[in-house]
Formats: sequence, C-alpha cells, structure tokens
Amino acid sequence: MRKPAAAKPARKVKAKARNKASTKPAEPAMDVTVGRRIRDLRRVRQFSLETVATRASLSIGFLSQIERGLSSPSLRVLATLADVLGVGIAALFGASPSADGASDQVVTRGLQRPELKLWRTGVSKQLLSPAHADNRLNLFLVHLEPGGSTGDELYTHDGEEAGLVLEGEMMLTVDSETWSLKTGDSFRFASRRPHRFSNPAQDAKAVVLWVNCVTGTG
Repeated sequence: MRKPAAAKPARKVKAKARNKASTKPAEPAMDVTVGRRIRDLRRVRQFSLETVATRASLSIGFLSQIERGLSSPSLRVLATLADVLGVGIAALFGASPSADGASDQVVTRGLQRPELKLWRTGVSKQLLSPAHADNRLNLFLVHLEPGGSTGDELYTHDGEEAGLVLEGEMMLTVDSETWSLKTGDSFRFASRRPHRFSNPAQDAKAVVLWVNCVTGTG
C-alpha cells in the first residue's frame, strides 16, 4: 500500500529538470533583439538583404539568420554591419533614447545601461553613454570572460577607439603587433587598422573602459 509514495521523488526530479531547461535559453534572446535592430535599420535605409550582404561580404542566408535571431554574430560581423548601415555599433543595442524621445539626453543611470552580450565569444559591452542611433561618440564597459575573444581574424571598421583596462589582462593586436595590457594600461588606435582583442586568462575576467568614435557616415 505504500508503493505509490515512492513516485514522489521522481516527480520532483522531473520538475527540477524542467526548471533547469527553462532557464538555459536566456542568451539567444539577445540574438533576437540584435537581429531585429539590424533588420529595422536596414529597412529604414531601404536596403535589400542582398545589398547589405554584398557590402558586408556575407551570404544572404547568413544575414537573414542574423536578422531572425537564428545566428549569433561576432563583434567583427556586427562592426561591419554597423559600417554598412552608417551607424556606430552602439546603434545595434536596440536601446531607445530617453523616454520623452529627446536625442540630447545627457545622463545614463547605472541600472539603465543597455547591454550587447556576445555570449558565444565571451564578450559583452554595456553602453554607458546615452543611446541614440546618431551618436558618433560612445562609451562602453567591455567585459571579457576568461578566454573571451573577438576571434582569430583581424577586423576593421570606421572611426577611432581608445580604452583603459580597469580589471584583469587583455591581449590587443593592431596590425602585426600584439601587446599584453594589464590593469591601468591604456590604448588608442584608428579603427581602420586591422585589430582584435582577447582575455588570455582562464580563471579571471577582464573589464575595459572603451571609447568608440565614428568619424564617417558608413
């Protein structure tokens, strides 16, 4: 008569399994948000998928997957798309300007920072400056997870950038030279110079205060 009681633990295990599964797919939601923003910017500019794909040296199928949130683009790909769309990468965060729609917002509160999380590569960028698609100067807080990287391939985009390592270590490559930057080290270079960066540590993250200035129109 007591045998049915043995089934209770099994139900609890299943419930835990369901809860665990329901919390896992949080990151892909960011891909959907970024993809929609890219699609919206493309349509505002009346560019076809083919036009943007060609200018960004991407396949139409891959660009379509990005716009539908089915693929997670690298920072290199996002920077290239931002150039083609004539915006800074901050415009891809999908954030709105101030609540009243003003484009001259001055302050961004700590709890209101839009974040672009490239979860597959271990890189995330928080936008510290007020969000607006027309901004040419943007301030970011970049987090590099242990082993996080923009990839092995060097990339370029419009503008200039500079930064200060606030925490941890970062490897920065510009052209054919590579530097190891520690906490307190800073840098500046023209973004049209091929570059990449990474966190070489396997047990500690790196945090970098990063400035991007878009100098052209894309």
